[in-house]
Amino acid sequence: MTPHFTSEQRLDDGVLERAFALGDFPGILWTPASASASAPVPLILLGHPPLGLHKMYPRLVARARRAAADGFAAATIELPGSGDRPRWTAAEQARAELRQAMEAGEPVSDEIIDALVLPLVDKAVPEWQVALDALLSLPEIGGPVGYSGGVISIGVRLAVVEPRIAAAGFFAGSLVPRAMFEGARQVTIPLHVLLQWDDEGNDRQAALDLFDAFGSKEKSLHAHMGGHTGVPRFAGDAAAQFFTRHLK
Repeated sequence: MTPHFTSEQRLDDGVLERAFALGDFPGILWTPASASASAPVPLILLGHPPLGLHKMYPRLVARARRAAADGFAAATIELPGSGDRPRWTAAEQARAELRQAMEAGEPVSDEIIDALVLPLVDKAVPEWQVALDALLSLPEIGGPVGYSGGVISIGVRLAVVEPRIAAAGFFAGSLVPRAMFEGARQVTIPLHVLLQWDDEGNDRQAALDLFDAFGSKEKSLHAHMGGHTGVPRFAGDAAAQFFTRHLK
């Protein structure tokens, strides 16, 4: 299957942005001006929370432009139940229970975390693999492939089941089911993990425990003071250097 491109535009820095559809889900591909069949470029998959591509677009396109400046294509897909995709009743119920627990100042139970995250992982990872098949069929994209962002549990599962992913940069900013820790022990690719120390929606100790569980021989944890949206600009430079080191 090849991507069905539905629109395209050339951004002011020369990056080609193309929206695409693959079966039931849409996505966006960004390629640097240098990419061609005679000079294919590596690919970075841009993970993001299930808030919808329209809402996430400003942050995604900024990350894609940085990737393009470093000589990489970047792509993302709409997650199940997000954006214009059909509503997912079970996920919406789990999100409502999460909000209630947090607003009440109560601990978030394992049952809520499992209901919120595990079905999303089960649905999203096969779609990421379909997207990867399609994107790597394009002559201007040649691999290797990296994964960057969250939901961290999606990234963990992809790193376990998808041998084409050579390195990953994870955002430790989402709740992690206990079942994902066993998967983390099976991850062996190089990892760059970003943690916001005061992230109001994240269990810091769980993030540290997950990092400890990763089986990778090369893994680094980059912790910064501040909340979820307070990531310092230089943190992006460190992540970019990581991918340049491992994908080129």
